[in-house]
Amino acid sequence: MEKTFRFNSIAEFHTFCNLPNPEHPLISLIDYSKVSYPVNESELKWIQNFYSIGLKRNVNTKFNYGQQQYDFNSGVLTFVSPFQFLKIEINQSIVAEPTGWLLLIHPDFLWNTPLAKKIKSYDFFQYAVNEALFLSDKEEKVIVGILQNIEREYQSNIDKFSQELIIAQLEMLLIYSERFYERQFLTRKKSNYELLERFEKALSGYFESGNLLENGIPTVTSVAEKLNISPNYLGTLLRLHTQQNTQQHIQNKLIDFAKEQLSTTNLSVSEIAYELGFEHPQSFSKLFKQKTNQTPLEFRQSFN
Repeated sequence: MEKTFRFNSIAEFHTFCNLPNPEHPLISLIDYSKVSYPVNESELKWIQNFYSIGLKRNVNTKFNYGQQQYDFNSGVLTFVSPFQFLKIEINQSIVAEPTGWLLLIHPDFLWNTPLAKKIKSYDFFQYAVNEALFLSDKEEKVIVGILQNIEREYQSNIDKFSQELIIAQLEMLLIYSERFYERQFLTRKKSNYELLERFEKALSGYFESGNLLENGIPTVTSVAEKLNISPNYLGTLLRLHTQQNTQQHIQNKLIDFAKEQLSTTNLSVSEIAYELGFEHPQSFSKLFKQKTNQTPLEFRQSFN
């Protein structure tokens, strides 16, 4: 079995890449043209205990995280959170001049700052199973400028303002990245709408299958898996195009199906609730009232 490396510190990663010791133990900006992985390896696997944000071009490697693979022949920004599994395939026959940057941030650097918690809320750190960020030239210049500001700050004499200034730059980097991700979603309208159509068909299939009593109400994760995308990616896509999250869509579809049953069958409210996968009819009635401002019986009576 091939070895999976484990990097507990940024210094360990620097040593592995044949780089000088980091100037700061908890944050480092690496010039990717100076990275040199072990030459006798064609495939590297590792787990790192720190965040990394990578902007790379013209690299003779294929970078895998989750189920997706990327060739770095254009500006691609990737985000990796601690303890994610990464694999790099190196093509020794390709001679390229790699360029780019790799920002490493140990969670301890964020300790006792608002970003320590907030960084986990950025969806793109969870896109390891699906989506990298492809930058325009203009967007790339913005990102590189912020990265270089971070580097200049930690290379300066450390004082009581240093961490706060770096955190501010890092938060700006994440906000710009979020903006650019939204641009990427919006400029892929055709593929996005095809995915939304598949989502609607998948949901309809769940509710029309007749297996809800056995399988229960579909979860966000189960719907995303059926579409071969991550739950976070699906949620972001739905929020951008519909202003609703995945759970809201599932509940709305459930209510639509319930309305159909209430208006076209003689099944009791309890029978409909069980058929929809509810263990307790009261839970169904509560959700129905929340979504429609009517109880199931009041809705049914409105047709009489």
